[in-house]
Amino acid sequence: MSKKTAIKRNKIKKRIRKVVFGTSVRPRLTVYRSNKEIYAQIVDDSNSKTIVAASSKDKDLKLKTTNKIEVSKIVGDSIGKKAVKAGIKEVSFDRNGYLYHGRVKSLADGAREAGLNF
Repeated sequence: MSKKTAIKRNKIKKRIRKVVFGTSVRPRLTVYRSNKEIYAQIVDDSNSKTIVAASSKDKDLKLKTTNKIEVSKIVGDSIGKKAVKAGIKEVSFDRNGYLYHGRVKSLADGAREAGLNF
């Protein structure tokens, strides 16, 4: 990523984080996207704790495809199931400065299908 693009994404990220805050009642679902992998965490900002995490590097996912959009949907489904198991039904979605399309949207759709509301 070029320096200009990174600066632009960080400005967008700061603007989003002014509004989106995770509490114990409604934690924050945050997404990080690298060139190869995608990571998702559910964070309680008031206690500074990560409640649940999932990524495309997890061994228990058994990925059968290399299509990054499909992998993102599987990771979203995984984090949704883990969150419901932990007793979390509502989250605030933090797209972390990325545009809401492609892999980020696919992860969000997978999490919604698993039972999360946002």
